[in-house]
Amino acid sequence: MSGGAAIVLAPHVQTFLAFDFGLKRTGVASGNRLTRTATPQATIQATGDARFAPIALRIKEWQPDALVVGVPFHPDGVAHENTARAQKFARQLRGRFGLPVYEVDERYSTTEAHALGAPDADAASACIILEQFLRSLS
Repeated sequence: MSGGAAIVLAPHVQTFLAFDFGLKRTGVASGNRLTRTATPQATIQATGDARFAPIALRIKEWQPDALVVGVPFHPDGVAHENTARAQKFARQLRGRFGLPVYEVDERYSTTEAHALGAPDADAASACIILEQFLRSLS
C-alpha cells in the first residue's frame, strides 16, 4: 500500500495486528478500525521460522480480523533486500494463518520511533505502521 489511496475493507474487518519485520526482532502492535489507534505489544525476539510460534500465540490472544506488515523501501521508493524479506514474511503469514495481510510502505517508521524516544523502537515502529494503515481506511 502506498500512494495515499484509501483502502476499502468489509465492515466486519475491525481489528488488526501489525508487524515491523526484522531479521532479529519483529515489532508488534494491535489496533482497531473504530479508534484508528495502535498499541505496542512486546517485540518478538525470535528469528526464522521460530518467530511464527509467538505470532500464533498473539493471533490466538488478539483474534485479529487481518494483519498488517511494514515493507521497507529506500527513500526514493526503490526496493532492496529487506523489501523482499518483508514481502516473503507477509506471504508466510497469509499461508500459515489464513488471514488477510495488508502491506504498508514503512519508510522512516523506525527513524520516527527513535526520534520519539520509544523504549522499544520495534514495537513503536509497528504502531506507526498500523496507524498509517488505519488512517488510509475509508
